[in-house]
Amino acid sequence: MALASLSGESDAEWARAAVPYVGAAFLGGLAVDEPSREAARRMVEDRDREEFLPADPVAFAEAQLVSLADVPLVAGLNVRSSTLGPLATVASVCADHGAICEINAHCRQDEMCATGAGQSLLTEPDRLAAQVTTASEAGAKVSVKVRTEVPGVDLPTVARRIEDAGAEVIHVDAMDSEGRIAEVVAATDLFVIANNGVRDRATTREYLAYGADAVSIGRPSDRPTILDRVRQATEEWFDSERERSAGEVQA
Repeated sequence: MALASLSGESDAEWARAAVPYVGAAFLGGLAVDEPSREAARRMVEDRDREEFLPADPVAFAEAQLVSLADVPLVAGLNVRSSTLGPLATVASVCADHGAICEINAHCRQDEMCATGAGQSLLTEPDRLAAQVTTASEAGAKVSVKVRTEVPGVDLPTVARRIEDAGAEVIHVDAMDSEGRIAEVVAATDLFVIANNGVRDRATTREYLAYGADAVSIGRPSDRPTILDRVRQATEEWFDSERERSAGEVQA
């Protein structure tokens, strides 16, 4: 069970608050090159959005990950970039702290997509693969955050492409298309995190039944009641799966 990044909200303090419930937390999203940072500035000005816009995004990433060094969870950093150099630098920071570098191919804001970051990467698989390879070669474990129902995008094909490029995790916002999780699971050996609408036992079990390895919580990530409910559902699911596997071995 993980926490999914929320623009301008998901920092180290946010992750610490959820330690009793989750095993991983993705900080960010963090725009790291100048085109994506300018897009984030416009999104703040024009849309009244929350965004992380530190003077030095690399120093910010370092400080955030250092502050989680004593916390018993896997940290990740959701990163938006249209160029490779800054991505490589931040991925190296992630590698130094044992954190996952999560490439954001998810943000659908027009300003961000116009730079070549965010969701636009799903329609340009060569560029997405280059980002994955860059982060992987910097030493980081790589996740890619994606969304379903992007016109013209075949997500299982994208999943295979990023796996070949060096990704280990795919974080899928199912966007009310929960069954697409099964298609991604069938297409690759990536670790699949399912996201969108995870609130209770029923939604948790639905994603896990489709083959997801984990689920993530976004908007209600600061609500202990929901976090506890989902934690209990995931533990129940995997306990029953272990019992079933043990029974099959004995048989």
